[in-house]
Formats: sequence, structure tokens, C-alpha cells
Amino acid sequence: MYEGKIPKKRYKHTLKFLEQFVTKDERILDLGVSNPLSELLRKNDFHVTNTQGEDLDLDTTAVKTDDFDVVTAFEIFEHMVSPFNVLNDIQARKLVASVPLKLWFASAYRSKTDDWDRHYHEFEDWQFDWLLEKAGWRVRKREKFTNPVRKVGIRPILRRFTPRYYLVYAERSK
Repeated sequence: MYEGKIPKKRYKHTLKFLEQFVTKDERILDLGVSNPLSELLRKNDFHVTNTQGEDLDLDTTAVKTDDFDVVTAFEIFEHMVSPFNVLNDIQARKLVASVPLKLWFASAYRSKTDDWDRHYHEFEDWQFDWLLEKAGWRVRKREKFTNPVRKVGIRPILRRFTPRYYLVYAERSK
């Protein structure tokens, strides 16, 4: 279903990280519509339900249920004006999330063709940790990783060794 430029390295890294904390019998709510990563999780026998594309800044109903053991959010929070609201309202006891890190050599991403596909936030690790803490989460494990691109130039070279993504596993602390 999804052809073309699927970030295989990033997805493999995310799957390996998730497998450390989530069992195959736990029910996962993945924030965002079905995508190549949620399909990869299903292919690996995880029980994944996706949200339906609702604006999670305005409607957090999807996470206000005890139907799920885990919420995953992979590159979602940077698109939100206020990720605190949805993070605060999550009823699941586990969270696995990733965000793009703010890079000193590249401005925040903004699509020229899609009004939704832009980053309102690009985080420093401490900012994301603080956001999680304020919303009642305790970070148990964190990783930064690169995802190099096959392009020529100074920024592609810098992306080979500068971490671009921040991945966390957190548990409810309240």
C-alpha cells in the first residue's frame, strides 16, 4: 500500500525500541491515521488501533479511554499547537513517542503544498522530557538517533552524525 520513500532504518529502530517495553498482548492506540509504521507493527503481531485523523489539539476523546494499554505517537506532537492537552488526557499507563529534534543547521519543516504538514514544534530533548513530566509522565528510557538522507550537501553530511529523532518510553507517574 505504501510505496516509495519509507524510512526503513527509522522504522526498524522504532520497532526494536518498542519491543523492549510493549508485549504483543497489549492493546496499542497509535495517534494518527494508519501509516507504514503502524502497518509494520501489525505485521509484527502487535494489536494496533489508529486514531481517525481528528484534530487532537481540539478533541482528545480518543485517548480518554481505558481500552488501551499503550499509546504510541511517532512524529505527531511536532504538528500540534498544544501537545500537552492530549498527553495530559491519555488514560493508558504506557507511552512510546518520538519527535524530531531541533537542529541548529536546519529550520523547522514546513510543506509548501500542505497546510497541515508543518512543524509547530521541533524539540530539544529536555523540552520534550519537561512536557511529558508536566503532563504526568515519567520517562523510563530515551534514545536519540540519526536518519541520514542520500543527498549531497553540507546538511546531509551533518545528518549522518547529528541525531535527528528523540524516542522515549514513559509511564504514568500519577
